[in-house]
Amino acid sequence: MSKSLWLQTAYSYEAFPPLDTDIQCDVCIVGGGLHGIATAYFLAKQGKDVVLLEKDSILAGATGNSTGKLTVQHDLIYAQLIQDFGHDGAKLYYDVNRDAVEFGKDFARRDELITANSILYAQTTVGDEQLKQEAKAYQELGIPGELGRNSELPIPFLSTLTMEDESQIHPVRFGQSLAEKAVKAGARIYEQSAVLSMDFEKRSLLTHTENQVRFSELVLSTHYPIEALKGMQILKLAVDRSYIMAAEANMALSGQYIAVDEPKRSVRTAKFDGETYFLLSGTHHTAGMKSETSKYYESLYTDIKDTFLLSSFITGWSAQDPETPDLIPYAGQITSSLPYVYISTGNRKWGLSNSIASAQMITDQIVGKKNPATKLFAPSRTKAGAQLLQALKLTGLVLKEFTGGHLTRIDAPICTHLGCRTRWNNAEETWDCPCHGSRFRKDGSVLEGPATKPLNLT
Repeated sequence: MSKSLWLQTAYSYEAFPPLDTDIQCDVCIVGGGLHGIATAYFLAKQGKDVVLLEKDSILAGATGNSTGKLTVQHDLIYAQLIQDFGHDGAKLYYDVNRDAVEFGKDFARRDELITANSILYAQTTVGDEQLKQEAKAYQELGIPGELGRNSELPIPFLSTLTMEDESQIHPVRFGQSLAEKAVKAGARIYEQSAVLSMDFEKRSLLTHTENQVRFSELVLSTHYPIEALKGMQILKLAVDRSYIMAAEANMALSGQYIAVDEPKRSVRTAKFDGETYFLLSGTHHTAGMKSETSKYYESLYTDIKDTFLLSSFITGWSAQDPETPDLIPYAGQITSSLPYVYISTGNRKWGLSNSIASAQMITDQIVGKKNPATKLFAPSRTKAGAQLLQALKLTGLVLKEFTGGHLTRIDAPICTHLGCRTRWNNAEETWDCPCHGSRFRKDGSVLEGPATKPLNLT
């Protein structure tokens, strides 16, 4: 597997120690991505005794494999949010993500964030009409944006929708700085500390080294839920895998771009340490459903070379993103019967601003502060129709893959989560589970959950 550009150029830092003793805390956070670290920082600043457990290295998962866009322009979303949640709900989604972007601007060091315009562009008449509807939603919500023809890209297009003065970050360096501040505020961070089991009634969990953590409250920041908890999130999340490639560039773009139609592309540049890089993403598929994944990188390679006339490739990588049935992430209490267990997931490729926003929401709930977005992001929110449709869709996929995998991939190792046969991913050199998105390294160790135990490769 190739390391992302962000992981290759992270700050040098002394690794956090693994947990090697039994401990107790006010709040235990499981997962060391941007959300977990931001939650640890916010809670520690509020005087909470916080422990964060990361099964590998912090920021090496979804955060370290993102595109690094810190923006409130989350593709085409606001017209749909108005339809589903009304003007107040759509505006609230914008407001909390705007606050997250402003936090990033205030917090980041000079080499961690730059300002860039966020630009949606349409290549077809259908996309052009969608862009006009989105621009109308901006006007109705009071969101600053300009409909026009504003693009630096060598791509034919009909129209653009521009948000000025958004942000691009180096997500790993930014997260490392936040982790440093969290520790200074009193948080304890442990790496190489995988969670194997949780006892909610006793409010305790056990790591793979058989060390116990007792907590008053628990936050699951594991990107995909560690277990199928009582809220049944495991049936409400679709998981998508997308691919990114980086190349050397001669000059930086002033904008960061997303196509609203096909061919779907996400384009940005990054400039740090005196170097400029071009990043292109766009190819994707349902997680765990493809073995011949090299073609997704080859497509990006061809596009960079033929369309953007660049040839000095640096690296390629992929990211895995769960999404909820109604576009808004889950952040808050997992269920009313477990009011001390919180979850954050379903960021739909927009985990940078949503992670910070969700971290603030969960922090406010834990410390007893009112947050207007709590209900909007609540995992228990009632959207029964959309959730039922998604659950049926995913359940059908799981049943198909469970039975079909055991008949056709008889030599593939069995996922330790719920027993589906995995599928070998040749480009990433991983075993991927098509049922719920678990991923395992070549040696069988867990790369991404919900699985917590390694594959049996014997």
